[in-house]
Amino acid sequence: MVQVALPDGSTRELDSPATALDLATSIGPRLAKAAIAARLDGKVVGLDTRLPEDRTAEVAILTSKDEDALAVMRHSCAHVMARAVMKLFPEVQLAFGPTIENGFYYDFELPNHALSEADFEAIEAEMKRLVELDEPFERIETPRDQAVQTCADLGQTLKVEHIKEGLAEHGEVSFYRNGEFLDLCRGPHVPKAGTIGAFKLLSVAGAYWKGDQSKQQLQRLYATAFFSQKDLDAYLTQLEEAKRRDHRVLGKKLDLFTISPVVGSGLILWQPKGAIVRGLMEQFVRDELQKRGYLPVVTPNIGRIELYETSGHYPYYKDSMFAPITMDDDEQYILKPMNCPHHIMIYKSKPRSYRDLPLRLAEFGTCYRYEQSGELSGMTRVRCFTQDDAHIFCAEKQTADEIQGCIEMTKFVLSCLGLNDYRVRLGFREPGSSKYVGAPEVWDRAQNALIDVCQGLNIDASREEGEAAFYGPKADFVVTDCLGREWQLGTVQLDYNLPSDQRFGLEFIGSDNSPHRPVMIHRAPLGSLERFIGVLIEHFAGAFPLWLAPEQVRVMPVSEKTEGYARKIEQLLREKGLRVQGDYRPEKLGSKIRDAQLELIPYMAVVGPRDEENGTISLRDRTEGDLGAKLIDEAIDHLLTEVREKRVRQTFAGARAVEKSKANEY
Repeated sequence: MVQVALPDGSTRELDSPATALDLATSIGPRLAKAAIAARLDGKVVGLDTRLPEDRTAEVAILTSKDEDALAVMRHSCAHVMARAVMKLFPEVQLAFGPTIENGFYYDFELPNHALSEADFEAIEAEMKRLVELDEPFERIETPRDQAVQTCADLGQTLKVEHIKEGLAEHGEVSFYRNGEFLDLCRGPHVPKAGTIGAFKLLSVAGAYWKGDQSKQQLQRLYATAFFSQKDLDAYLTQLEEAKRRDHRVLGKKLDLFTISPVVGSGLILWQPKGAIVRGLMEQFVRDELQKRGYLPVVTPNIGRIELYETSGHYPYYKDSMFAPITMDDDEQYILKPMNCPHHIMIYKSKPRSYRDLPLRLAEFGTCYRYEQSGELSGMTRVRCFTQDDAHIFCAEKQTADEIQGCIEMTKFVLSCLGLNDYRVRLGFREPGSSKYVGAPEVWDRAQNALIDVCQGLNIDASREEGEAAFYGPKADFVVTDCLGREWQLGTVQLDYNLPSDQRFGLEFIGSDNSPHRPVMIHRAPLGSLERFIGVLIEHFAGAFPLWLAPEQVRVMPVSEKTEGYARKIEQLLREKGLRVQGDYRPEKLGSKIRDAQLELIPYMAVVGPRDEENGTISLRDRTEGDLGAKLIDEAIDHLLTEVREKRVRQTFAGARAVEKSKANEY
């Protein structure tokens, strides 16, 4: 007999042998018809999977309502897409076709044809035909040597190489057959192709076989699929909105930043307007740091390689660092990949007492990473970035309070930017992995400390093994923007390892006049300034809140008759601390308003003869339109109050305004 424990707590017995589909059928015909896959003891498997007979298995039947089922369906759709490409281009070599967030891709070697959007219609038509055939996905398990011969007979040389090298330790491998299409795959898949819902091909990009630049270049075909056309349409609408909000496009249109191939890929050149936004963010964080007892430090952009060997960064992250620079005396330096070893040396620069702790050192430190060219993306993935970095050195009994303070500051910073939709993810060590330094008991202590703080703050944090830094566990703030996309931004990391004897041997003299080991906390509410501001551009669609806008008010006279009054208003607003410009071009007022709307200026101060006569300003809001005439002091108070309160209005009309101004004629 097969014994099964169901999610509702009930148990069920089946005759041996039994599959997951047999279980679904025993529960009811409707469930059997809706079943797509199953979860067996926490692992997603196909419905054809045999259930164990030697123990009670925990099994859940997955339908289209389950997120894991969507991933299974997308994987099957990737096979259908590969089958369609092979039908249209018989000479194609197949690589891999995994699922990814929001979709899937398949890598192909197709030397005689460059895939493009012009091919999408034909590929999608063939995919539709294959889905309508509703042929089953059949799992075939084969000895490894036989699998090599099978792939060789099919002429699939990439698969042959992968079985020989990547699967060398596997005595048996699996294929999945769908009609005449056979592909090396561990699965799982949906029962039949007809289960696949609505799909759409999205783009083509270059890739390397197994991600190795020394190997052949492949063509990566991206696509997505959903169980319903409605869900697909909603996602495609979201993609179009994301294109309108693309920070790379808006950054250029709004003159915020540029990237020059002459300077180098992944190196941001901040235009004046972008530099203003960056400076405001820096000052905002600096003010908070001062209030919270942090001390500013500044460290160099390079350091001796021995510094990073001691910290462990060089052996762990060597491939993502720039090559060492060899000096005349044969000493080697590298561009700074991390700020923490430099801050550690500031701590070590003199004896420390328990009275000095907690010592909070903060820096807007610039770091350098050798990112692969294919991984660079505007401001969100760069080779040179600045972190709002700080490191806290404290006694162990102070750890909980310091972590709590770090988390509270991160929450405060995010709230001032209207980024209130976030979750906290605890990144823990993967048991048994060799990539982490320090004893397991030290890691347990650090991980439990993070759990205790989150529970004390009523934060329902998820826990993910394998997501820790190599030196300690961390709490990441994963922010959801207005399009529902997640971004990992702020982070707090707890570190018992870098202060240890095996690393830097940090000490302080305790109240007992004996040496003690401090605990180290790494924290960065923003993370990378480049990445954070890139996310903000997309979240606000370029329409920054008033306190963060590079130009807050644009003054425009109705005609030349009131230009003198307009210039006085401009100067007065500037003296009050507002960032203001005047538009004195000999253009119609409606044209000036449209230009200001397109540039996403939060407020327009329109002045005409009546305003000059009455000492008023006709204030115009970027989103709410004409606010009417206000006395000068009233208008200034309106603006300064919004700045002081760091008010964020979730209107997000920016990207659309760049494409089409909705300004009315004045």
